[in-house]
Amino acid sequence: ASILTHFRMARATEMYRGIRLPFHSFQKEDSMNHRLTYLCGGLLLAASAAASASPDMTVTLNVLSEAGPGASAGTVTISDSKHGVVFTPALKGIAPDMRGFHVHENGSCATADKDGKPVPGQAAGGHYDPVKSCKHGTPWGSGHRGDLPALYVDAYGAAANPVLAPRLKLSELKGKALMVHAGGDNHADHPAPLGGGGARMACGVIK
Repeated sequence: ASILTHFRMARATEMYRGIRLPFHSFQKEDSMNHRLTYLCGGLLLAASAAASASPDMTVTLNVLSEAGPGASAGTVTISDSKHGVVFTPALKGIAPDMRGFHVHENGSCATADKDGKPVPGQAAGGHYDPVKSCKHGTPWGSGHRGDLPALYVDAYGAAANPVLAPRLKLSELKGKALMVHAGGDNHADHPAPLGGGGARMACGVIK
């Protein structure tokens, strides 16, 4: 009887252990599954955020003449930032100085008539002004939203310094034109209108 009792106890212990071991395995597997779920969720969120970020846009600018857009003057890369839209030029062959730099309302760089005379780049229209402020101003002010900081062109005719437009969004720029003017920009309508930018020197359509 004693031997039988010991046998039954040993058998019960084996069965008990056989039940417990898988239970612990399930606990470990469940913990690992949770970790994998959190990891995959984090990766999906990161991928979603990256996909939702607006990609950079690159605009080719061409030198303007009465005949229309001509040789390439280089490119401007337009990108989003938490502070606004950044315009990073890689331009060359432009006369050294500070140059007026603006977003214009129409996606065309063609020559068009103004006061009965052909004007290079006139088809681009005026400065981008969706709220109809009808005034030239600073990039952070209440005037044209297309008014950008002036473009610096160095002694070698190259422009590489980025400028920031804090009121613009990348999503509103497609179908507009990017313009470099022959004159500078004092970000006011006096003593000359539109900052004194004057003639349109180089232009590119934002696509």
